[in-house]
Amino acid sequence: MTLFVNRLTQLDASLWCPRRGLVGASWQVDVELDGELGEDGMLFDFGEVKPWIKGVIDAGVDHTLLVPTEAPGVTLHDCREGLCLRSDTPYPLEMRAPRQALSLLPWSEITPERLARHLAGELMRRPPLRVDDIRLTLREEAIDGAAYGYSHGLKRHAGNCQRIAHGHRSRLHIWQEGQRQPALEARWAEWLSERYLVDEADIVEDDEPGQDDRLTSRYRAEQGQFFLRLPRHRCAVLPTPTTVEQIAAWLADAIARESGRTTRVQAFEGIDKGAIAEARP
Repeated sequence: MTLFVNRLTQLDASLWCPRRGLVGASWQVDVELDGELGEDGMLFDFGEVKPWIKGVIDAGVDHTLLVPTEAPGVTLHDCREGLCLRSDTPYPLEMRAPRQALSLLPWSEITPERLARHLAGELMRRPPLRVDDIRLTLREEAIDGAAYGYSHGLKRHAGNCQRIAHGHRSRLHIWQEGQRQPALEARWAEWLSERYLVDEADIVEDDEPGQDDRLTSRYRAEQGQFFLRLPRHRCAVLPTPTTVEQIAAWLADAIARESGRTTRVQAFEGIDKGAIAEARP
């Protein structure tokens, strides 16, 4: 017998890609469980499926940087913050963070299919009674229109959003004079795609010479100390923390000033959640 649950939860993370660099991702999680029926006529109570699977994902890969440790240019070593990641492909990256902020995976590249199999294996280490096998599918949200993946970190967040390089894949809706503006949405989504959004208050002067073309951010949060160095052209600097509320307000203000028109922005943070802001020129 097979039990299934579609859209059981969602997974938000960033991944390091040897072709694209730092990529924000959001996946819907579908699940199938195989096993034998019990005397109650059930394989597994639906009320228990979600907290079990969501608990494993939330305590593991969710809101981390997924690192393919066998990718070209990737090196890892211990450091004062916990773990230091460096890569030079496709562009230079250095991240120092507590170990729980990174998910190390022994692959050359992260794919949703491989990650789904990995998560299924983690779940089957301690399966519930009568569950013989589990299969997960990670699906990107079907978005008809503009979408972008971004990465960020929120030092004041009490949960895992404080991790300096986690991300989301998000919709972007822009209205002017009551009408959606698909061309504006596409242009801004393309510009934001695969950028790191950083609070200017977290930017520090680089202590290494010859780093003028790179941007370094550092902060202390509840989980520990975090450090990230990236090429400047891969970053977007906000004058505020990079919460979705502030992202929406920043975009609305920038677009209103550029276009000279009152602008309303609906910025998503991953799937089915976000913030709306409006600005006048």
